Amino acid sequence: MQLYNTKTRQLDEVTPLKTGQVTLYSCGPTVYDYPHIGNWRAFLFYDTLVRTLETDGYSVNQVLNITDVGHLVSDADEGEDKLQKAASKQEKTAWDIAEFYTTSFFEGIKQLNITPAHCYPKATDHIQEQIELVQRLEKKGATYKIDDGIYFDTSLFPDYGPLTGQSENDTSHERIAHNDQKRQPSDFALWKFSPKDEQRDMEWDSPWGKGFPGWHIECSAMAIKYLGETIDIHTGGIDHTQVHHPNEIAQSETATGKPFAHIWAHNEFILVDGKKMSKSLGNFYTLDDIIKKGFDPLAFRLLVLQSHYRHQMNFTWEALEAAQNRLHTLRNFAVMRYQASASGVHLNWTDSIKTIKECMLSDLNSPNALSALAQQQSKVDDHPLHEDDVSAFEALLSFLDALFGLGLCATMDITAEQKALIQKREEARQAKRFEDADAIREALLEQGVVLKDTPQGAIWQMA
Repeated sequence: MQLYNTKTRQLDEVTPLKTGQVTLYSCGPTVYDYPHIGNWRAFLFYDTLVRTLETDGYSVNQVLNITDVGHLVSDADEGEDKLQKAASKQEKTAWDIAEFYTTSFFEGIKQLNITPAHCYPKATDHIQEQIELVQRLEKKGATYKIDDGIYFDTSLFPDYGPLTGQSENDTSHERIAHNDQKRQPSDFALWKFSPKDEQRDMEWDSPWGKGFPGWHIECSAMAIKYLGETIDIHTGGIDHTQVHHPNEIAQSETATGKPFAHIWAHNEFILVDGKKMSKSLGNFYTLDDIIKKGFDPLAFRLLVLQSHYRHQMNFTWEALEAAQNRLHTLRNFAVMRYQASASGVHLNWTDSIKTIKECMLSDLNSPNALSALAQQQSKVDDHPLHEDDVSAFEALLSFLDALFGLGLCATMDITAEQKALIQKREEARQAKRFEDADAIREALLEQGVVLKDTPQGAIWQMA
Protein backbone atom coordinates (compact mmCIF):
# COMPACT_ATOMS: atom_id res chain seq x y z
CA MET A 1 0.00 0.00 0.00
CA GLN A 2 1.15 3.53 -0.78
CA LEU A 3 0.14 6.54 1.30
CA TYR A 4 0.99 10.21 0.86
CA ASN A 5 3.44 11.22 3.57
CA THR A 6 3.03 14.89 4.45
CA LYS A 7 6.51 14.95 5.95
CA THR A 8 8.32 13.63 2.87
CA ARG A 9 5.76 15.15 0.46
CA GLN A 10 5.58 11.99 -1.62
CA LEU A 11 3.83 8.64 -1.79
CA ASP A 12 5.56 6.26 0.61
CA GLU A 13 5.19 2.53 0.90
CA VAL A 14 3.55 1.38 4.13
CA THR A 15 6.26 -0.77 5.67
CA PRO A 16 5.39 -1.60 9.28
CA LEU A 17 8.02 -2.09 11.95
CA LYS A 18 6.47 -5.50 12.64
CA THR A 19 5.55 -7.59 9.63
CA GLY A 20 1.80 -7.62 9.11
CA GLN A 21 1.07 -5.27 12.06
CA VAL A 22 0.48 -1.54 11.69
CA THR A 23 0.55 0.88 14.61
CA LEU A 24 -1.66 3.93 14.01
CA TYR A 25 -2.15 6.99 16.18
CA SER A 26 -5.06 9.27 15.25
CA CYS A 27 -5.79 12.70 16.70
CA GLY A 28 -9.24 12.48 18.25
CA PRO A 29 -11.86 14.99 19.36
CA THR A 30 -11.58 17.80 21.87
CA VAL A 31 -14.74 17.07 23.83
CA TYR A 32 -16.03 20.59 24.53
CA ASP A 33 -18.74 20.59 21.83
CA TYR A 34 -20.33 18.36 19.20
CA PRO A 35 -17.93 17.40 16.38
CA HIS A 36 -18.77 19.27 13.18
CA ILE A 37 -18.85 17.60 9.77
CA GLY A 38 -15.22 18.60 9.15
CA ASN A 39 -14.19 16.66 12.26
CA TRP A 40 -16.23 13.69 11.09
CA ARG A 41 -14.46 13.79 7.74
CA ALA A 42 -11.18 13.27 9.62
CA PHE A 43 -12.57 10.36 11.63
CA LEU A 44 -13.96 8.78 8.44
CA PHE A 45 -10.54 9.21 6.80
CA TYR A 46 -8.94 7.33 9.69
CA ASP A 47 -11.56 4.61 9.39
CA THR A 48 -11.06 4.25 5.63
CA LEU A 49 -7.33 3.86 6.23
CA VAL A 50 -7.90 1.19 8.88
CA ARG A 51 -10.37 -0.70 6.68
CA THR A 52 -8.04 -0.59 3.68
CA LEU A 53 -5.08 -1.84 5.67
CA GLU A 54 -7.15 -4.66 7.15
CA THR A 55 -8.50 -5.58 3.72
CA ASP A 56 -4.88 -5.85 2.57
CA GLY A 57 -4.17 -8.34 5.35
CA TYR A 58 -2.66 -6.11 8.03
CA SER A 59 -3.56 -6.18 11.69
CA VAL A 60 -4.04 -2.54 12.78
CA ASN A 61 -3.54 -1.34 16.35
CA GLN A 62 -5.20 2.08 16.34
CA VAL A 63 -5.12 4.51 19.24
CA LEU A 64 -7.45 7.52 19.02
CA ASN A 65 -7.15 9.99 21.88
CA ILE A 66 -9.84 11.95 23.68
CA THR A 67 -8.66 15.49 24.47
CA ASP A 68 -10.48 16.45 27.64
CA VAL A 69 -8.03 19.02 29.02
CA GLY A 70 -5.32 21.41 27.88
CA HIS A 71 -6.59 22.43 24.42
CA LEU A 72 -6.61 26.22 24.62
CA VAL A 73 -8.82 28.33 22.38
CA SER A 74 -5.83 29.57 20.35
CA ASP A 75 -4.72 26.01 19.51
CA ALA A 76 -1.40 27.13 20.96
CA ASP A 77 -0.61 28.50 24.42
CA GLU A 78 -2.92 31.44 25.04
CA GLY A 79 -6.53 31.88 26.13
CA GLU A 80 -8.91 29.68 28.07
CA ASP A 81 -9.04 25.90 28.05
CA LYS A 82 -11.83 24.98 25.61
CA LEU A 83 -13.52 22.70 28.15
CA GLN A 84 -13.27 25.24 30.94
CA LYS A 85 -14.76 27.90 28.67
CA ALA A 86 -17.67 25.61 27.71
CA ALA A 87 -18.20 24.75 31.38
CA SER A 88 -18.48 28.40 32.36
CA LYS A 89 -20.89 29.12 29.52
CA GLN A 90 -23.16 26.17 30.36
CA GLU A 91 -22.78 26.55 34.14
CA LYS A 92 -21.43 23.01 34.51
CA THR A 93 -18.09 21.54 35.48
CA ALA A 94 -15.44 20.76 32.89
CA TRP A 95 -15.78 17.11 33.91
CA ASP A 96 -19.50 17.19 33.07
CA ILE A 97 -18.78 18.80 29.69
CA ALA A 98 -16.14 16.18 28.86
CA GLU A 99 -18.39 13.27 29.82
CA PHE A 100 -21.37 14.58 27.84
CA TYR A 101 -19.51 15.25 24.59
CA THR A 102 -17.42 12.09 24.86
CA THR A 103 -20.66 10.09 25.02
CA SER A 104 -21.99 12.03 22.03
CA PHE A 105 -18.81 11.28 20.08
CA PHE A 106 -19.20 7.54 20.58
CA GLU A 107 -22.84 7.74 19.46
CA GLY A 108 -21.63 9.34 16.23
CA ILE A 109 -19.02 6.60 15.81
CA LYS A 110 -21.86 4.05 15.79
CA GLN A 111 -24.13 6.09 13.52
CA LEU A 112 -21.38 6.43 10.90
CA ASN A 113 -20.35 2.78 11.24
CA ILE A 114 -16.76 3.71 12.11
CA THR A 115 -14.59 0.79 13.14
CA PRO A 116 -13.83 1.15 16.89
CA ALA A 117 -10.20 1.90 17.70
CA HIS A 118 -8.37 -0.50 19.96
CA CYS A 119 -7.93 2.23 22.56
CA TYR A 120 -9.46 5.64 23.31
CA PRO A 121 -7.17 7.08 25.99
CA LYS A 122 -8.25 10.27 27.74
CA ALA A 123 -5.73 12.98 28.49
CA THR A 124 -7.02 13.31 32.06
CA ASP A 125 -6.32 9.61 32.68
CA HIS A 126 -2.66 10.01 31.69
CA ILE A 127 -1.45 13.03 33.63
CA GLN A 128 1.41 11.07 35.22
CA GLU A 129 2.67 9.85 31.84
CA GLN A 130 2.66 13.43 30.59
CA ILE A 131 4.55 14.68 33.64
CA GLU A 132 7.13 11.93 33.19
CA LEU A 133 7.62 12.84 29.53
CA VAL A 134 8.19 16.49 30.46
CA GLN A 135 10.74 15.31 33.03
CA ARG A 136 12.57 13.35 30.32
CA LEU A 137 12.75 16.54 28.27
CA GLU A 138 13.88 18.48 31.31
CA LYS A 139 16.79 16.07 31.80
CA LYS A 140 17.77 16.62 28.17
CA GLY A 141 17.96 20.37 28.83
CA ALA A 142 15.14 21.06 26.36
CA THR A 143 12.79 22.93 28.71
CA TYR A 144 12.68 26.25 30.51
CA LYS A 145 10.33 27.96 32.94
CA ILE A 146 8.48 31.25 32.50
CA ASP A 147 5.65 32.85 34.44
CA ASP A 148 2.83 30.76 32.95
CA GLY A 149 4.46 27.37 32.57
CA ILE A 150 7.20 25.03 31.40
CA TYR A 151 8.13 25.42 27.73
CA PHE A 152 9.96 23.41 25.09
CA ASP A 153 12.94 25.14 23.46
CA THR A 154 12.45 24.55 19.73
CA SER A 155 15.92 25.92 18.89
CA LEU A 156 17.33 22.64 20.25
CA PHE A 157 15.45 20.63 17.59
CA PRO A 158 17.10 21.50 14.25
CA ASP A 159 14.34 20.02 12.07
CA TYR A 160 11.53 21.96 13.73
CA GLY A 161 8.98 23.41 11.34
CA PRO A 162 5.65 22.88 9.62
CA LEU A 163 5.08 19.52 7.96
CA THR A 164 3.89 21.22 4.77
CA GLY A 165 7.46 22.26 4.01
CA GLN A 166 6.93 26.03 3.84
CA SER A 167 9.51 28.38 5.23
CA GLU A 168 9.35 28.87 8.96
CA ASN A 169 9.45 32.62 8.35
CA ASP A 170 6.17 32.53 6.42
CA THR A 171 3.11 31.30 8.32
CA SER A 172 4.20 28.47 10.58
CA HIS A 173 3.67 30.47 13.77
CA GLU A 174 0.89 32.87 12.80
CA ARG A 175 -1.51 31.05 15.12
CA ILE A 176 0.79 31.43 18.14
CA ALA A 177 0.31 34.47 20.33
CA HIS A 178 3.31 36.64 21.14
CA ASN A 179 4.93 36.13 24.55
CA ASP A 180 7.94 38.28 25.52
CA GLN A 181 9.23 35.63 27.93
CA LYS A 182 9.52 32.90 25.29
CA ARG A 183 12.96 32.38 23.78
CA GLN A 184 11.52 31.72 20.31
CA PRO A 185 8.00 32.43 19.03
CA SER A 186 7.69 28.75 18.14
CA ASP A 187 8.40 27.50 21.68
CA PHE A 188 5.36 25.80 23.17
CA ALA A 189 3.96 24.90 26.57
CA LEU A 190 4.52 21.45 28.04
CA TRP A 191 2.90 22.27 31.38
CA LYS A 192 0.74 25.31 32.14
CA PHE A 193 0.44 26.78 35.63
CA SER A 194 -3.06 27.36 36.95
CA PRO A 195 -3.85 31.10 36.71
CA LYS A 196 -4.21 32.60 40.16
CA ASP A 197 -7.27 34.60 39.16
CA GLU A 198 -9.08 31.68 37.50
CA GLN A 199 -11.17 28.92 39.03
CA ARG A 200 -10.31 25.62 37.34
CA ASP A 201 -12.05 22.25 37.61
CA MET A 202 -9.09 20.40 36.13
CA GLU A 203 -5.67 20.89 37.69
CA TRP A 204 -3.00 18.65 39.13
CA ASP A 205 0.11 18.84 41.29
CA SER A 206 3.42 18.54 39.45
CA PRO A 207 7.14 18.99 40.18
CA TRP A 208 6.81 22.54 38.79
CA GLY A 209 3.60 23.59 40.48
CA LYS A 210 -0.15 23.11 40.24
CA GLY A 211 -1.47 23.21 36.71
CA PHE A 212 -2.41 21.17 33.68
CA PRO A 213 -0.63 19.69 30.64
CA GLY A 214 -0.17 21.45 27.34
CA TRP A 215 -2.27 20.18 24.46
CA HIS A 216 0.64 18.75 22.48
CA ILE A 217 2.29 16.67 25.20
CA GLU A 218 -0.77 14.43 25.67
CA CYS A 219 -0.56 12.89 22.19
CA SER A 220 3.14 12.09 22.52
CA ALA A 221 2.72 10.59 25.98
CA MET A 222 -0.23 8.37 25.04
CA ALA A 223 1.18 7.32 21.65
CA ILE A 224 4.42 6.22 23.34
CA LYS A 225 2.57 4.43 26.14
CA TYR A 226 0.29 2.39 23.88
CA LEU A 227 2.21 2.07 20.62
CA GLY A 228 5.89 2.52 21.44
CA GLU A 229 8.47 5.23 20.82
CA THR A 230 8.21 4.88 17.03
CA ILE A 231 4.88 4.30 15.31
CA ASP A 232 4.07 3.41 11.72
CA ILE A 233 1.41 6.00 10.83
CA HIS A 234 0.14 9.17 12.49
CA THR A 235 -3.05 10.77 11.15
CA GLY A 236 -4.84 14.07 11.65
CA GLY A 237 -6.48 17.01 9.94
CA ILE A 238 -4.48 19.29 7.64
CA ASP A 239 -4.72 22.07 10.26
CA HIS A 240 -2.41 20.05 12.54
CA THR A 241 0.53 20.34 10.12
CA GLN A 242 1.42 23.86 11.28
CA VAL A 243 1.59 23.65 15.07
CA HIS A 244 0.31 20.51 16.77
CA HIS A 245 2.14 17.83 14.80
CA PRO A 246 5.48 19.69 14.52
CA ASN A 247 5.33 20.07 18.30
CA GLU A 248 4.59 16.38 18.77
CA ILE A 249 7.56 15.47 16.60
CA ALA A 250 9.94 17.86 18.36
CA GLN A 251 9.10 16.78 21.92
CA SER A 252 8.86 13.07 21.13
CA GLU A 253 12.07 12.76 19.15
CA THR A 254 13.99 14.94 21.60
CA ALA A 255 12.85 12.71 24.47
CA THR A 256 13.48 9.36 22.79
CA GLY A 257 16.16 10.04 20.18
CA LYS A 258 14.06 8.02 17.71
CA PRO A 259 11.76 8.87 14.79
CA PHE A 260 8.27 9.43 16.18
CA ALA A 261 6.24 8.31 13.14
CA HIS A 262 7.28 7.00 9.74
CA ILE A 263 4.26 8.30 7.83
CA TRP A 264 2.22 11.43 8.59
CA ALA A 265 -1.13 11.42 6.76
CA HIS A 266 -3.57 14.34 6.78
CA ASN A 267 -7.05 14.97 5.40
CA GLU A 268 -8.13 18.27 3.87
CA PHE A 269 -10.90 20.60 5.03
CA ILE A 270 -14.60 20.56 4.24
CA LEU A 271 -16.03 23.70 2.68
CA VAL A 272 -19.74 24.45 2.91
CA ASP A 273 -21.26 25.94 -0.25
CA GLY A 274 -17.71 26.80 -1.29
CA LYS A 275 -16.96 28.75 1.90
CA LYS A 276 -15.09 28.07 5.09
CA MET A 277 -17.38 26.57 7.72
CA SER A 278 -18.10 28.91 10.64
CA LYS A 279 -20.90 29.57 13.09
CA SER A 280 -20.97 33.26 12.13
CA LEU A 281 -21.86 32.35 8.52
CA GLY A 282 -24.58 29.96 9.66
CA ASN A 283 -23.01 27.07 7.74
CA PHE A 284 -21.66 25.14 10.72
CA TYR A 285 -23.21 21.66 10.68
CA THR A 286 -23.03 18.63 12.94
CA LEU A 287 -24.01 15.02 12.35
CA ASP A 288 -27.21 15.67 14.30
CA ASP A 289 -28.12 18.47 11.86
CA ILE A 290 -27.83 15.96 9.01
CA ILE A 291 -29.99 13.38 10.76
CA LYS A 292 -32.67 15.94 11.70
CA LYS A 293 -33.05 16.81 8.02
CA GLY A 294 -33.93 13.18 7.34
CA PHE A 295 -30.62 12.00 5.91
CA ASP A 296 -29.08 8.62 6.60
CA PRO A 297 -25.69 9.10 8.36
CA LEU A 298 -24.25 6.57 5.90
CA ALA A 299 -25.17 8.96 3.07
CA PHE A 300 -22.72 11.43 4.61
CA ARG A 301 -20.18 8.62 4.85
CA LEU A 302 -20.63 7.94 1.13
CA LEU A 303 -20.40 11.67 0.34
CA VAL A 304 -17.03 11.79 2.10
CA LEU A 305 -15.81 8.72 0.19
CA GLN A 306 -16.71 10.41 -3.09
CA SER A 307 -13.90 12.96 -2.52
CA HIS A 308 -10.23 12.08 -2.17
CA TYR A 309 -9.13 12.67 1.40
CA ARG A 310 -6.31 15.02 0.30
CA HIS A 311 -8.65 17.29 -1.68
CA GLN A 312 -10.92 19.94 -0.22
CA MET A 313 -14.50 18.71 -0.16
CA ASN A 314 -17.47 20.98 -0.78
CA PHE A 315 -20.53 20.13 1.29
CA THR A 316 -23.97 21.15 0.03
CA TRP A 317 -27.37 19.76 0.92
CA GLU A 318 -27.88 18.97 -2.77
CA ALA A 319 -24.67 16.94 -2.82
CA LEU A 320 -25.78 15.07 0.30
CA GLU A 321 -29.15 14.32 -1.30
CA ALA A 322 -27.35 12.96 -4.37
CA ALA A 323 -25.19 10.78 -2.11
CA GLN A 324 -28.31 9.47 -0.37
CA ASN A 325 -29.79 8.58 -3.76
CA ARG A 326 -26.54 6.83 -4.69
CA LEU A 327 -26.62 4.89 -1.44
CA HIS A 328 -30.16 3.81 -2.31
CA THR A 329 -29.02 2.52 -5.71
CA LEU A 330 -26.19 0.60 -4.03
CA ARG A 331 -28.67 -1.05 -1.69
CA ASN A 332 -30.82 -2.01 -4.68
CA PHE A 333 -27.66 -3.39 -6.27
CA ALA A 334 -27.14 -5.50 -3.14
CA VAL A 335 -30.62 -7.07 -3.27
CA MET A 336 -29.82 -8.60 -6.66
CA ARG A 337 -28.46 -11.60 -4.75
CA TYR A 338 -32.03 -12.49 -3.75
CA GLN A 339 -33.34 -12.75 -7.33
CA ALA A 340 -30.74 -14.62 -9.39
CA SER A 341 -31.87 -16.79 -12.27
CA ALA A 342 -30.49 -19.23 -14.82
CA SER A 343 -31.01 -16.58 -17.53
CA GLY A 344 -29.25 -13.81 -15.58
CA VAL A 345 -26.14 -11.90 -16.62
CA HIS A 346 -22.63 -13.29 -15.98
CA LEU A 347 -20.07 -10.82 -14.61
CA ASN A 348 -16.58 -11.26 -13.18
CA TRP A 349 -17.02 -10.03 -9.63
CA THR A 350 -13.53 -11.23 -8.65
CA ASP A 351 -12.02 -8.73 -11.09
CA SER A 352 -14.24 -6.03 -9.58
CA ILE A 353 -12.75 -6.71 -6.16
CA LYS A 354 -9.23 -6.57 -7.59
CA THR A 355 -9.81 -3.24 -9.35
CA ILE A 356 -11.43 -1.58 -6.34
CA LYS A 357 -8.70 -2.82 -4.02
CA GLU A 358 -5.98 -1.49 -6.33
CA CYS A 359 -7.60 1.96 -6.23
CA MET A 360 -7.71 1.97 -2.43
CA LEU A 361 -4.13 0.74 -2.06
CA SER A 362 -3.03 3.71 -4.16
CA ASP A 363 -3.33 6.43 -1.50
CA LEU A 364 -6.95 5.58 -0.62
CA ASN A 365 -8.38 6.63 -3.97
CA SER A 366 -12.00 6.07 -2.99
CA PRO A 367 -13.48 8.19 -5.84
CA ASN A 368 -11.84 5.92 -8.43
CA ALA A 369 -12.86 2.83 -6.46
CA LEU A 370 -16.51 3.93 -6.39
CA SER A 371 -16.35 4.76 -10.09
CA ALA A 372 -15.09 1.24 -10.84
CA LEU A 373 -17.95 -0.16 -8.76
CA ALA A 374 -20.50 1.98 -10.62
CA GLN A 375 -19.32 0.61 -13.95
CA GLN A 376 -20.00 -2.96 -12.82
CA GLN A 377 -23.22 -1.94 -11.08
CA SER A 378 -24.63 -0.49 -14.31
CA LYS A 379 -24.33 -3.87 -16.02
CA VAL A 380 -26.96 -5.44 -13.77
CA ASP A 381 -29.33 -2.48 -13.45
CA ASP A 382 -31.86 -4.00 -15.84
CA HIS A 383 -30.92 -7.67 -15.66
CA PRO A 384 -31.14 -10.36 -12.99
CA LEU A 385 -27.95 -11.85 -11.63
CA HIS A 386 -26.91 -15.28 -12.90
CA GLU A 387 -27.54 -17.95 -10.29
CA ASP A 388 -24.04 -19.40 -10.71
CA ASP A 389 -22.52 -16.06 -9.66
CA VAL A 390 -24.38 -15.54 -6.37
CA SER A 391 -21.54 -16.66 -4.09
CA ALA A 392 -19.03 -14.45 -5.93
CA PHE A 393 -21.48 -11.53 -5.76
CA GLU A 394 -21.97 -12.02 -2.02
CA ALA A 395 -18.17 -12.06 -1.63
CA LEU A 396 -18.10 -8.69 -3.42
CA LEU A 397 -20.71 -7.25 -1.04
CA SER A 398 -18.80 -8.49 2.00
CA PHE A 399 -15.64 -6.93 0.58
CA LEU A 400 -17.42 -3.61 -0.05
CA ASP A 401 -18.81 -3.56 3.49
CA ALA A 402 -15.39 -4.29 4.96
CA LEU A 403 -13.81 -1.54 2.85
CA PHE A 404 -16.47 1.20 2.75
CA GLY A 405 -18.69 0.42 5.75
CA LEU A 406 -21.98 1.12 3.94
CA GLY A 407 -23.85 -1.90 5.32
CA LEU A 408 -24.84 -3.37 1.96
CA CYS A 409 -24.97 -6.92 3.32
CA ALA A 410 -27.70 -5.81 5.72
CA THR A 411 -30.20 -5.19 2.91
CA MET A 412 -33.18 -7.52 3.37
CA ASP A 413 -35.03 -9.83 1.02
CA ILE A 414 -38.74 -9.27 0.37
CA THR A 415 -41.26 -11.55 2.05
CA ALA A 416 -42.58 -14.82 0.67
CA GLU A 417 -45.99 -13.16 0.29
CA GLN A 418 -44.49 -10.38 -1.84
CA LYS A 419 -42.66 -12.91 -4.00
CA ALA A 420 -45.97 -14.74 -4.51
CA LEU A 421 -47.54 -11.46 -5.63
CA ILE A 422 -44.76 -10.94 -8.19
CA GLN A 423 -45.37 -14.43 -9.54
CA LYS A 424 -49.14 -13.77 -9.62
CA ARG A 425 -48.55 -10.56 -11.56
CA GLU A 426 -46.36 -12.39 -14.07
CA GLU A 427 -49.14 -14.90 -14.62
CA ALA A 428 -51.64 -12.05 -15.14
CA ARG A 429 -49.35 -10.45 -17.72
CA GLN A 430 -48.97 -13.74 -19.58
CA ALA A 431 -52.75 -14.05 -19.67
CA LYS A 432 -53.01 -10.42 -20.86
CA ARG A 433 -54.95 -9.43 -17.74
CA PHE A 434 -53.12 -6.12 -17.61
CA GLU A 435 -55.49 -4.40 -15.19
CA ASP A 436 -54.88 -7.16 -12.65
CA ALA A 437 -51.12 -6.94 -13.26
CA ASP A 438 -51.15 -3.15 -12.75
CA ALA A 439 -53.16 -3.51 -9.54
CA ILE A 440 -50.57 -5.92 -8.13
CA ARG A 441 -47.76 -3.54 -9.15
CA GLU A 442 -49.48 -0.69 -7.26
CA ALA A 443 -50.07 -2.90 -4.22
CA LEU A 444 -46.37 -3.80 -4.09
CA LEU A 445 -45.38 -0.16 -4.54
CA GLU A 446 -47.44 0.74 -1.47
CA GLN A 447 -45.37 -1.86 0.39
CA GLY A 448 -42.11 -0.22 -0.76
CA VAL A 449 -41.34 -2.65 -3.59
CA VAL A 450 -40.76 -1.36 -7.13
CA LEU A 451 -40.96 -3.73 -10.12
CA LYS A 452 -38.88 -3.44 -13.29
CA ASP A 453 -39.74 -5.62 -16.28
CA THR A 454 -36.80 -7.17 -18.15
CA PRO A 455 -36.57 -9.70 -21.01
CA GLN A 456 -35.78 -12.31 -18.33
CA GLY A 457 -38.78 -11.38 -16.22
CA ALA A 458 -39.57 -8.85 -13.47
CA ILE A 459 -36.93 -7.78 -10.95
CA TRP A 460 -37.73 -5.86 -7.79
CA GLN A 461 -36.08 -2.97 -6.00
CA MET A 462 -36.72 -0.97 -2.87
CA ALA A 463 -38.75 2.19 -3.43
